[in-house]
Amino acid sequence: MRAIWKGAIAFGLVNVPVKVYSATEDHDISLHQVHNADGGRIRYQRRCEVCGEVVDYSDIEKAFEEDGRTVVLSKDELKSIPAENSHEIEVVQFVPSEQLEPMMFEKSYYLEPDSKSPKAYVLLRRALEDTDRVAIVQFALREKTRLGALRIKDDVLVLQSLLWPDEVREAKFPSLEADIRISSQERDMSAALVESMAADFEPDSFTDEYQVQLRQLIDAKLEQGESLDTEETFGAEAGEGGKGEVIDLMEALKRSLDRKRGGGEAASATEGSDDEADTGNEEAEEEAKPARKSSGTKASAAKSTGSRSSGSKAAAKTGTDDAEPAAKSSTKSTSAKSTASKASGTKSAASRSSAAKSTAAKTEDTKSSGTKTAEKPAAKATRARKPA
Repeated sequence: MRAIWKGAIAFGLVNVPVKVYSATEDHDISLHQVHNADGGRIRYQRRCEVCGEVVDYSDIEKAFEEDGRTVVLSKDELKSIPAENSHEIEVVQFVPSEQLEPMMFEKSYYLEPDSKSPKAYVLLRRALEDTDRVAIVQFALREKTRLGALRIKDDVLVLQSLLWPDEVREAKFPSLEADIRISSQERDMSAALVESMAADFEPDSFTDEYQVQLRQLIDAKLEQGESLDTEETFGAEAGEGGKGEVIDLMEALKRSLDRKRGGGEAASATEGSDDEADTGNEEAEEEAKPARKSSGTKASAAKSTGSRSSGSKAAAKTGTDDAEPAAKSSTKSTSAKSTASKASGTKSAASRSSAAKSTAAKTEDTKSSGTKTAEKPAAKATRARKPA
C-alpha cells in the first residue's frame, strides 16, 4: 500500500503522527471502450469549446458559474484556503458507536503510526477500547473538509469519512403513508422465515458472481474467439419470478419457508417420521396381542352362547361343557395357542375335534365367521384336558 496523506491526530494536547492509506479497493475487472467496427480504442479528450483545441491537464483550471457569470479559480488560489493546508485530524468528541447512522459512512482509511515511538498511537487506541466509544473527528482531504469516525479494527486505528447531514437525502414516499394491514399470521410466518435464514455474518462466504462470470466470459472469448457460444459457456438458467406473476403474500411466505426448511431439515424430518412409524408399528403389535387374547376369550364365550340357542339340547350341553374349560385355558395361554392355531390351519383343528363338536362348529360357521375363528382355541383346549 502507498500512503495517500500524512498528518497527525490531535487528541487534546497529545499529538499522534500518522500515515493515511486507503483501506478499500475496487475488485472489478477493468474494461475500456472500443469502436465495434474496427476495435479502435475510444479515448476522451479535453477539448476547448471556444478554440476547439485539445487542452493538456496542466492548462486546466476550475470555475464556478452563477447567474451567467463564471469565476475561474486557479490551483494556487484553491491551495490558499486554510482548511486545505491543514494536516490535522482533530478529535472533537467521543460518542457511542450505535449513535452513528450507517448511511453516513463514506470511505475507510487505515492509520499507521508515523513516529519513532508509537506510544501515543497505542494510548489513543487503548482509550477507545477502555471507553468503548468512537472518536468523531474533522479533517481536510483532497480539497474537502470532512467529518469522520475513528474506531479500532484488529489493533489498527481506522478513519471512516462521514457524509455531512445535508448530503443524506430524506426519504418521502407517499405509498408508505397508506394504512397497510398486516395480519398476525403473516407476521408469524415472516418471523419464521427470518429465523430459518438466521446466521452469523461471514463476508468470506459471499462471492461477486458477476465478476467471476465476466472472467469466465473473457477466458472463453480468448479461447473460442468470435465462435463463442454463450449458452454453452454459461448454460441455460431458468430464473424464478421473472414472469411478473402476482402471487398471494402468505403463499409466497409459505413457499419460501418450505424451501429454506428443505434439504437437511427435510431429511432429518423424514428419518424422524420413519423412526416414529417403526415405534408406532411395534406399539401396535404389542397392543394387538392383548386384543387377540380378549377376542379369543370372547369368541369362546360367544360359541358357548350360540350353542345354547342352536336348538339341540345335547349339542348345546356338549358345547357348554367344552367351552368353559376352553375359555379358561385360552385366557391363560392365549398368545402361544393363537399363534399355533394360525400355523396348524383349519383342517388340522377340525380333524382332532369330536363329532358332536364339529357338528356344532359347522352350525356356528353358517351363522358367523367370528365363531368359526374362535373354534380353534376350543379344539386346543379339549386336547389340554385329556391329561386331567
